[in-house]
Amino acid sequence: MKNVGVREISRQTGFSPATVSNALNHKRGVNSSTAEVIIRTARMLGYARRGHVSNINFVMARKTGLVLDEGTFHTGVINGIAAKARAEGIQTSFSTLELGDRAGAAAQAADIIHDTSSAVILLGTEMTEEDYDLFSNPETPLIVVDGTSDRIPLDAIVMSNETSSYRATRYLIDHGHREIGYIAGSYRIRNFPLRERGWRRAMREAGLQINPGYRVVVGTKPSTSYTDMLAWLGSNQSLPTAFFVENDIMAFGCMRALSERGLKVPDDISLVGFDDLSFATIANPPLTTMHVPNQEMGVMAVQGILDQINKPSEYTRVMHIGTVLVERKSVRQL
Repeated sequence: MKNVGVREISRQTGFSPATVSNALNHKRGVNSSTAEVIIRTARMLGYARRGHVSNINFVMARKTGLVLDEGTFHTGVINGIAAKARAEGIQTSFSTLELGDRAGAAAQAADIIHDTSSAVILLGTEMTEEDYDLFSNPETPLIVVDGTSDRIPLDAIVMSNETSSYRATRYLIDHGHREIGYIAGSYRIRNFPLRERGWRRAMREAGLQINPGYRVVVGTKPSTSYTDMLAWLGSNQSLPTAFFVENDIMAFGCMRALSERGLKVPDDISLVGFDDLSFATIANPPLTTMHVPNQEMGVMAVQGILDQINKPSEYTRVMHIGTVLVERKSVRQL
């Protein structure tokens, strides 16, 4: 029987798909007699674990687009996937999963995780914990980029959000700043609270007071971050000497608002962003930011897929990749 999958083996044996998947992957938690029945049935049906993958499907899970549509992070990931896959003789395909349509997303996700002809690299930037339920017990190799689940055991590659914002804040502190505000996105993806935690930790360890009035909430588009920052500036007479901004997109909008209010960056206020988008180099002034190696994350994701196939393990692997501070002209030494 061709392309026999976990579902068919589950139907034949009466064991759940999760139990079948765990037995076939030699994971703990399945007693020996159950595993023996499952493996014997799988062999009888012609099931064979793939020793090579010929296609990788990059799935962009899109919730609202309020973060994904404004940045170019996923473009770099795609470039890394394509380059590594090409070097390995693997084809690539790309699809978008609209999580806002739950029923449609569930049907599409089921097709994706049970399609044994393609491995899956899933972009988790806008995914919430419950969204990962759609990808439990995949029959095909799957790895998440820029996201991870606490409940579903999935391999993942994530950036070091907390450590990165901690270092960015320490950079501002080392440049003499003591009143450092925080610009937060009104739409909260999983990365943002982690970045805020890093900012708070750096401030606390330096013995600096966090002024709640200097936490500014703005939209995640350049237009909405601009209007929201403009409104905040209009109702606040007091300013910190510096802001850490959750991403570059918001920083660009805020820089425009500051400029319109006659405030110069970095003479009057310093800014540090996050992502190192291409526009950061041509901003006025060029933006100091945390560089995310997104292309390298794509390369690592393909290697992670190959490792799942050639070096299967009993445990899931979550890899953290660091960021690099790129110094430009948006921070003043006090």
